[in-house]
Amino acid sequence: MSGSDEDEVLKAGEEDEEVTLEKKEISGQEDQLESCPLTQDMMAKSLSLLCRTGNGLSHAYVRLDLKSKGLTDLALISSFIHLRYLDFSSNHLSDFSPLADLTQLLWVKGDGNLLQRFEGQPFSQLTYLQWLSFANNRLFDVKGIGGPALETLNLTGNGIQTMQGLEYHNLTNLVTLELRGNCLETTDGIYLPNLRHLYLAQNNLKRLEGLEKLEHLKTLHLRDNQLETLDGLSPNMKCLQYLNVRGNLISSMRALRNLVSVGQTLKALVLLENPLAKTDDYRMYVISHLSQLEKLDKDPITAEDKSAAQEKDFDDEYAEDQEDN
Repeated sequence: MSGSDEDEVLKAGEEDEEVTLEKKEISGQEDQLESCPLTQDMMAKSLSLLCRTGNGLSHAYVRLDLKSKGLTDLALISSFIHLRYLDFSSNHLSDFSPLADLTQLLWVKGDGNLLQRFEGQPFSQLTYLQWLSFANNRLFDVKGIGGPALETLNLTGNGIQTMQGLEYHNLTNLVTLELRGNCLETTDGIYLPNLRHLYLAQNNLKRLEGLEKLEHLKTLHLRDNQLETLDGLSPNMKCLQYLNVRGNLISSMRALRNLVSVGQTLKALVLLENPLAKTDDYRMYVISHLSQLEKLDKDPITAEDKSAAQEKDFDDEYAEDQEDN
């Protein structure tokens, strides 16, 4: 959720009362759910993709599509041990313990369910799982998530408030992390050594912290947050090529100085919809300081742009002057 979409700040007591009422409402909705367990008939109609089993001695269906079945219970699935691709999105599921026996799973989509926490769930035990999505659930933290083979994790549209407790030693192969539409105020805690793509749009980000540990990051998407500076960008980010900070609160040229720390690799930068974007010569200033940049605000940077920026000959006091003005 972006800051622009939130209601006006209420008094602390009113906020606590509102959260309590919301939790009671959710709990009441869950109590009213009609029991709908997975059945043999559903399984028979939802299985597909006949493949050779792991031992090569027989064949089994390895894909199961249970999307929008109104399910509240997956117990029956535990005996289908050859499944590799599983979609149970848009149901009413909160307990995924039956998946513990499905050791061949490669791909799991659980968007639009009732998952509140990863602790106590079996996903970190699935040694071949490469792709996992739990967008639009009810997660508030990331404790307990893991997977030695996991490469893509999508947690868009939850209520995650902190990345503290992320077990990065269990996510050493994670390449893409989707955290759009959550409630994060800082990037601290995202210590993923091999991460390449990080999507954090529409949070409540006010601070960039811990990014120096993301040495292999290529894409950093920070659109629609509450950043006033770019403090936190680090020279250790030696692979960063795409940075999007559109729709933040960056207003001073001084904030752009931090871009120099990633200037040797940065190819594309988006600064639209920041107060800074209305500043005279900001485009020329950026181009003059980032020699490798190929696109700014979605527009290609031409040889003529670079020549014009060099002719401007911005000195170190320019950013100070612009801020004072």
